[in-house]
Amino acid sequence: MTGLSPSDLEDARHRLAAAREQTQARLDALRRDFESIVSSSASAAGADDEHDPEGSSTAFERQHVAALMGQAAGQLADIARAMQRLDDGSYGICERCGRVIGAGRLAARPTAVRCIDCASAPR
Repeated sequence: MTGLSPSDLEDARHRLAAAREQTQARLDALRRDFESIVSSSASAAGADDEHDPEGSSTAFERQHVAALMGQAAGQLADIARAMQRLDDGSYGICERCGRVIGAGRLAARPTAVRCIDCASAPR
């Protein structure tokens, strides 16, 4: 049992669904950006990153977008795990101490797996 009201759980489900939709849209846009960067650098006939004056910035941009894609994919995984916790009844329970995660914390961070005390405690 989560200790959260049915209303809180339903609100969390809606927040997580919205976050999943927004994050997926951001990931899709980042993938398009990445493909555009790759295709534009590939179309530069014979250019390589080492000798092309624009190559280093292109490489940086490609790596930057790749890192953002990784973050978005990680957020999607966190959302999926939170949705699973909603389904199995463990949503809102701190994975470290077993106490209830406050509704305010879950409203601000719906994928939280630790209560505020455990999240701020040294590891």
